[in-house]
Amino acid sequence: MIFMRKIVLYIFFSVFFLDLFADKGRQIESFDNDWLFHRYGLQADGTRINEPLFAPYESSFSDEEWENLDLPHDWAIKGPFRQDLEGYTGKLPWKGIGWYRKHFYVEKSDREKMFYLDFDGAMANAEVWLNGEKIGERPYGYSSFRVNLTPALKFGQENILAVRLDTEKWGSRWYPGAGIYRHVRMVKTHPVHIDHWGIYVKTPYVSKEKSIASVSVDLKNNLEKVFSVKYSVRIYKKENNDSKERVHVASSDLISLRIQPNSIVNDSVALRVMYPELWDIDNPQLYVAKVSVFDRRNRLIDETETDFGFRTIEFSHDDGFMLNGCKVKIQGVCMHHDLGALGAAVNSSAIRRQFSILKEMGCNAVRTSHNPPAPEIPAIADEMGILLMEEAFDCWEHGKKENDYSFIYAKWHKQDLEDLVKRDRNHPSIIMWSTGNEVYEQYYPETGTARHLTEIVHKIDNTRPVTFGASYPKKSAMNGTEYQVDVHGMNYAVGVYGGPDFYGEFLNKPGHEHLVGYASESSSTMSSRGEYFPTGFHVSSYDLQEPGWGGLPDWEFAALDKYQAICGEFVWTGFDYLGEPTPFNSDNSVLLNHAASENRNLIEEEKRKFEEMEKKRPTSRSSYFGIVDLAGFPKDRFYLYQSRWRPDYPMVHILPHWNWKERVGKKTPVFVYSSGDEVELFLNGKSLGKKRKGEFEYRFRWEDVLYEPGELKAVAYKNGVYWAEKKIETTGEPYQLNLSTDKKSISRDGKDLMFVTVRILDKEGRFVPTASNLINCSVEGGGEIVATDNGDPTCHTIFSDPSRCAFNGLLLVIVKAIPDNDFPIVLKVHSEGIKSADIVINTY
Repeated sequence: MIFMRKIVLYIFFSVFFLDLFADKGRQIESFDNDWLFHRYGLQADGTRINEPLFAPYESSFSDEEWENLDLPHDWAIKGPFRQDLEGYTGKLPWKGIGWYRKHFYVEKSDREKMFYLDFDGAMANAEVWLNGEKIGERPYGYSSFRVNLTPALKFGQENILAVRLDTEKWGSRWYPGAGIYRHVRMVKTHPVHIDHWGIYVKTPYVSKEKSIASVSVDLKNNLEKVFSVKYSVRIYKKENNDSKERVHVASSDLISLRIQPNSIVNDSVALRVMYPELWDIDNPQLYVAKVSVFDRRNRLIDETETDFGFRTIEFSHDDGFMLNGCKVKIQGVCMHHDLGALGAAVNSSAIRRQFSILKEMGCNAVRTSHNPPAPEIPAIADEMGILLMEEAFDCWEHGKKENDYSFIYAKWHKQDLEDLVKRDRNHPSIIMWSTGNEVYEQYYPETGTARHLTEIVHKIDNTRPVTFGASYPKKSAMNGTEYQVDVHGMNYAVGVYGGPDFYGEFLNKPGHEHLVGYASESSSTMSSRGEYFPTGFHVSSYDLQEPGWGGLPDWEFAALDKYQAICGEFVWTGFDYLGEPTPFNSDNSVLLNHAASENRNLIEEEKRKFEEMEKKRPTSRSSYFGIVDLAGFPKDRFYLYQSRWRPDYPMVHILPHWNWKERVGKKTPVFVYSSGDEVELFLNGKSLGKKRKGEFEYRFRWEDVLYEPGELKAVAYKNGVYWAEKKIETTGEPYQLNLSTDKKSISRDGKDLMFVTVRILDKEGRFVPTASNLINCSVEGGGEIVATDNGDPTCHTIFSDPSRCAFNGLLLVIVKAIPDNDFPIVLKVHSEGIKSADIVINTY
């Protein structure tokens, strides 16, 4: 009897302790910190350092002299800007060979686990080694990818990870950055687990009363034996889009499966959610699908989750774009992936700031031009209510630059495209997948390349349409390629491409009865913030200059107003970006873009222009296309779009500024942008008359104003009733500095950023729009200055320099907290001859 009791107790405690120490699901650890880095190949100063004969992937290689750093890391953004480098990639020394190494330890007790490393992106031609053994590669620097660490891991001793990147063998038409510029995570799992990006949530039925979430799960068995599992799905509603505040709304029963050795099984379950809140741009309500996997003894062995939303989308030939059954005009912008002074290194604070500024303008959509974005982009778009068109490639088999994506297309396009769609298909913000931009193959539908890529996407996600951005759409939209995508994107379909009537011709062509079109790239108007009668390498901010292939905002507005079935537009671009400084560099030539590729005479003429331009060697290092400048300061065009995109928001904006000592008595055109329909302009109290918007007119213009110092005031009316007003004044000389922040406080995690705007004011506290004083910035306490910028596309001061001249009265300072340092942060700014300023930055 005593013996039997001992056996029972032994079994009881064995089961108890097995449950106590059972795997509680996967563990995900940030792998961003404590990397070692060294640059070989081309150096920042143009010299070269050859890679060592004894390769850095060898475990015994000495890295004691290497730089210690944390990710994300863009090795090129620290510069220097070099006048001899190409403007179209930002005059920054991004070409080189970078090696990263990381030493880490794995416990002996984890021998039965699987270990993976997830890279969100590494620029470019990534090769990965662990303990001297190559375990993975990915040439496309914008793709997220996973490598399996498990076979080469050493348990209970040091492991050495090595990553080689080569941007010398990468071609780009814009600044691509360099390095492991996105986040890296280590994932530890049970050998039987949910596969990478293995949860797919579709919403086949959506209504405000009841919606269905169909949750598909890929379960992977890495064992050499059959393994029996059970899994369940629970759905939660996020409160205030906070991952920690959730309300349970639905659950499945436990579902049993047998998984064959070294194989993947797919299963799905449909769950009903009563009275869901639909995801919308004005109410971006998110839900969470959590999948839990148990072994046959009901012990949790894996658990992961994904955000999703209930919403419907439809693209209609008659009504345009519909969201949840309501017509929504796409008021979008194109965005390159760099974050200005931060370079390509991804940062959530910077993305949120960009999106907040765009939403203030009335923007409701973003096109990720022309590559897969960081995963933070769709996640933040979900939370903030921004529609996304995610784009995969800038070219297909036929390239635009040496060593661009065409070099690897044949081998990698299918996996790169599949991985993008798998990674992001649960995001409700995504409304279209774009397979390319201005590709050569669009003129040759017989290749079937567009259809081939569309089919790849449809196999992974059949809930959204596939598109591409077509240059010269009057040709490519009429040759049969348009039938190989679901929605036809047209770049610059007004202006030189036949004018606004093209929209009608396109939609009324026989066979196009069900085809849907939108402006995938529009405008390309150029300007430098605060420059109206520019000298040197600047473009006037009167918003009247566009390149040969583009157009003015007004042209696109008129086309969209005339043809309501067109879904909307994506303006080139929301923010200025590093590189491509049209019209002041090789981009003055349109050899790689649009209709020019079909016109040999134009090519020769543009080559001649480029040769003449090179003799002058412009200083420009960033674009002029942005509605917002590189530092995040709105240009005048911001308010033109705001006046259209937020028609119910009372607003008035006047340009130019009114500080013109040299223009007394000279004609100085005055433009007013307003959401009102009538404006009266006053100069020093005297009315210069009222103007009304006519049909297809979007700005108020007084061309013959004779400048005199004083006050310029605009009063707007709507439907005959007072709407809004604005005044600008001639200011005094710079007298003082003023500081303001983009938010109230920042985290002490070392990643959260504070964006501080420095304004130069006169003695009466008025903004001085022409000031260019040198400003010196410093920080005391528990913080540091990450970068500064002023939005001047010709400025060659490196971004890490805390001293910089203001550009037309403004300067940006980016500050972060030192991790785990609770000393207050005090930012001080000083400029010789004017009053200094400081501000306390709160942390938590």
